[in-house]
Amino acid sequence: MTPLVCDYKKVGIPLLIICAISLLLFLDATPFNTRGEPREAVVAMSMINDGNWILPVNNGDEIAFKPPLLHWLVAGISTLAGGVSEFTSRLPSALAAIAMVLATFCFFSRRLGTQIALITALLTLTNFEVHRGAMTCRVDMLLAALTVMACYALYTWGERGLRGVPWLGIILCAGAALTKGPVGIVLPCGAVALTLLIGRHEKFLTLLWKFALVAVMSLLPLLLWYWAAYNEPHGGERFLQLIYEENILRFTGQMTYASHINPWPYNVMTMITGFLPYSLILLIVLPLGVKAMRRYDFGSLIERMRMWRPFAMVRCMEPTRLFALVSLFTIFIFYCIPASKRSVYLLPAYPFAALFLAEYLLWLRGRHPRSLHALGITLASLTLIIVAAFVAFRSGAIPEAFLNGRYASENVAFMQALAKSPLGFMEIFLLVIALSAAVSFLSHPRKPRLALLISMVITLFLCLDGVFLPPVMKVKTDRGVARYIQKLQPTGTVYSYRTDVLEANRMHPFTINFYLGDRIIPIDKAHPLPVQGLLVTGNDEITDFLKVFPTYTTELVYDSRHRSCDDRKQIKIYRIINQGRF
Repeated sequence: MTPLVCDYKKVGIPLLIICAISLLLFLDATPFNTRGEPREAVVAMSMINDGNWILPVNNGDEIAFKPPLLHWLVAGISTLAGGVSEFTSRLPSALAAIAMVLATFCFFSRRLGTQIALITALLTLTNFEVHRGAMTCRVDMLLAALTVMACYALYTWGERGLRGVPWLGIILCAGAALTKGPVGIVLPCGAVALTLLIGRHEKFLTLLWKFALVAVMSLLPLLLWYWAAYNEPHGGERFLQLIYEENILRFTGQMTYASHINPWPYNVMTMITGFLPYSLILLIVLPLGVKAMRRYDFGSLIERMRMWRPFAMVRCMEPTRLFALVSLFTIFIFYCIPASKRSVYLLPAYPFAALFLAEYLLWLRGRHPRSLHALGITLASLTLIIVAAFVAFRSGAIPEAFLNGRYASENVAFMQALAKSPLGFMEIFLLVIALSAAVSFLSHPRKPRLALLISMVITLFLCLDGVFLPPVMKVKTDRGVARYIQKLQPTGTVYSYRTDVLEANRMHPFTINFYLGDRIIPIDKAHPLPVQGLLVTGNDEITDFLKVFPTYTTELVYDSRHRSCDDRKQIKIYRIINQGRF
């Protein structure tokens, strides 16, 4: 057994423990506070409640517009756990992130060595975007993990000369496709095939037919689900139109509703912000670049450009780095094409970008250690400032009048939640280790240690997840409104009314509906119309409701004075009575 494998075994288990502590310890510390999480979780809830695991109906008349792998996993875990909760809903994303980090370490350690692989894995784990994605119930983290691991599996197949059938790669591609559609097949097959073509490992026609065969085999489970869902009572043409819009029209920018429309530079910005806090190094090394430009001989610039052969340089790269570079740019460029752009779409690119960031940080440690030291000082100072602000909130040193503005009352509620949240042993322990890591770095000699720098990031995320965010998100969430409705009406259907109705992407009170156990339906989808009941609305939408449904009388039961975390409208509950036939 080689020393490299021994190092892998020694490092792999501690890395797994770090992943588990970072992602699982406070997975359910915050309630659902955005519409995306309960929207996915309630699909799994409806699977369990109705027994329909193909195309369940939720929110009254809503069908899922994404393939069901995430919902199957949430429903399966929740069935074993006794019900759908924040923890069971987020667990698939967290486990997927852990698997991606471990697979990244395993893949690169066997090819580039343990040190660079470990730093790459830790940078993947501890950047802002991956950490956020791993802590939420969304399809994006599961898709990213399956896509990245499929790339690793197919590249390993390429190293073997494309001999045999890459069953692991096919299974992973099929899983990615069952998570969010054909993109889970296109990206791994495209990235690896392009790598092998650029590296001159195989001929174009050989790559074309072999990867086409892999794609077809990977697509079969998704096609089977499409067929089964189409034949469901709520499937048919409506289902086909929804799938066409999500997979084709979203890519071409011809959707019936605007969905995260952004120009391509948005992806550059989100990659930079997504790698926070490590991307702060760009600001720190900027003076080095300015200094180098002053010494540069611009007279030879044109000659250097004539001699520059970037494609030849890429072809001469070490194969593993070439694979990482091609995968990074394939994913990035692919998601620059559609008009719809979100930061989470780029999650599969992060492990590959982390490799080059890790090598750059190691280079800085050897050539410009002061830059890393400055980054460490910045992170340590940020930790001290955050903890000091937390102490100031709790001690009342910051007056409520300081938090003015349009949403002053909401900001005051956040501050009061931080001030009054109980501090147990765990919270105090997290604050102590975060402060210890910061003080340790500040008192360390000039030669910085990457391990200590990354440990500061880990402790900072733990404090955010376990101490700072829970009390704030408990104010932001709609869970309190759901509990009030539960007291008013413990069982039976609750109705909702919204003026912003788009059939392809209809707004619902997703968070309230989740905490009520999927009991809310839009009143226009109720057949027949109810004689009486509770109605959930936002802002002054009741005025429009009375115009559309003039036979109803309304009585305000509860003005929450709370802005919904779903659509930021102030939630109001009415009791409605139908005085005549409509």
